Amino acid sequence: MKIATAKETTAPISFKHSRVVLREIKGKKVDKVKRILEDILKGKKNIDGKYYTKTVEKILDIVKSAEANAKQKNLAVDRLFIKNATADKGEANYRAKTRWNLRGRRQKSSNIEIVVEEK
Repeated sequence: MKIATAKETTAPISFKHSRVVLREIKGKKVDKVKRILEDILKGKKNIDGKYYTKTVEKILDIVKSAEANAKQKNLAVDRLFIKNATADKGEANYRAKTRWNLRGRRQKSSNIEIVVEEK
């Protein structure tokens, strides 16, 4: 079993949105996943009527990174599938307090891991 992984920790994107997008790409071929994500960015395709542009940009970067890691390990790039795609809540970062709002606001962040496998 030949696998390659790519991770992003504390990515500044919504946890809920990342789970929706990752559910769409799990188990598919990497070439098809890249095409799907680029179509979403161009506005040709949507997921449940939404485009999730910020999330899709970040996940597309991670998929490309996983593909490059697989290429570095001498795996056949044309036979790569997404074996596992997970999202977890990231570290809690807080925005600064203001004069009027004396409490900081929690920033969105999530940890994303994509594992590709050669079949």
